[in-house]
Amino acid sequence: MINPADNEQLTPIVSRFLNIEDVTTGDSKQTYIARFRGRLRIDSQTAYDQIAALLRPLEITPLFRNENDQHVIYLVQGVVRPKPSKTWVNAALMVFTILSVVWTGLWYTLGNNNPEALPSDFASLLPIILKSLGGGVAFAASLLGILLAHEFGHYLVGRFHKTNVTLPYFLPLPFPLSLLGTLGAFIQMKEVPKNRRILLDIGIAGPLAGLVVTVPVLILGLSLSSLSSLPASLSEVQGLQLEGNSILYLGLKYLVFGKWLPQPENYAGISPLLYWLRYFFTGRPFPVGGQDVLLHPVAWAGWAGLLVTALNLIPAGQLDGGHLMYVLLGKRAPMILPFILTSLAVLGIFWPGWWLWALLIFFLGRTHAEPLDQITPLNPPRIALAVLGFVVFILVFSPVPLLTFGF
Repeated sequence: MINPADNEQLTPIVSRFLNIEDVTTGDSKQTYIARFRGRLRIDSQTAYDQIAALLRPLEITPLFRNENDQHVIYLVQGVVRPKPSKTWVNAALMVFTILSVVWTGLWYTLGNNNPEALPSDFASLLPIILKSLGGGVAFAASLLGILLAHEFGHYLVGRFHKTNVTLPYFLPLPFPLSLLGTLGAFIQMKEVPKNRRILLDIGIAGPLAGLVVTVPVLILGLSLSSLSSLPASLSEVQGLQLEGNSILYLGLKYLVFGKWLPQPENYAGISPLLYWLRYFFTGRPFPVGGQDVLLHPVAWAGWAGLLVTALNLIPAGQLDGGHLMYVLLGKRAPMILPFILTSLAVLGIFWPGWWLWALLIFFLGRTHAEPLDQITPLNPPRIALAVLGFVVFILVFSPVPLLTFGF
């Protein structure tokens, strides 16, 4: 076996792929065994695969970097060998999440979130629950179908690229602690992606797969919904909540109902364009005396799917949007963070939930998944795919996700 500390034995391996200009040996203060500078002889993606295969038996991992117009190969001690996941944990969380989401959907179907308004005796309550159970199941099937599509988009593309990823972990949180019965789901990458192309593919696959399911679910749900009159005066809206709007959600409501909803009784003397710009970004004023859609549970699940997609595509940290931003900008990606935090802080004036997201991103969203090979660039189709991800973000982002009136 080659002694990893002996650069004279490692150099012949590296020189097969790199025209070496200089070599630096690591010491106790360095995190690498050796550093080789020069220019790659062959395509960087092919070079990485081949050199990694040669060094793996030596328990050495290569890192490809661009530094000062040179190709740099760092050799670091150790090879990641992920341990098998405990799939029973995924299964258990999935079962609890199904129960939690069905329970939440049941409450929406009952049309009353106040338990005190229901009959207290079981005999009277049971027929109401059984009658409403179908709606709860429809809500759960719709929402979990969207989440499953999103997470398995990540999972299947990760497996396609031979990147070790876990099965989805679902997070149950029943009503009234959560409006959806779940905090969502996530998968864990158990090893660092090989290059930016793979990181992009895994990152974008989830939102796109989820959106492919979300749109038909939302159209179906809206077709099952009906229009309802809104209160005729502000004195009647105490505690009333309306779901927020994204560009795509507004468009789908118009497709189904032929109206921009919620439709106000009048535009109070201002142009419809200015009214909608103000309402879209602030959720104000309340459309007194107008109309809005009374969401069927399936439509509520579809709307939630848009929200989940938007939150995941926020271009920061370890979020899917953060991966897209990193593969496009590299080490310049953190420069976008102040803009993201400032925008969320301003939006928090109209929906305080954004302040929590700003705090989470500030403390947890400042690091990015740095691929092993940072020399291999994105090819044009993947640049277009990354841009598509940000277009989707603009279409599904709701500046004010929930509108609460009367306080």
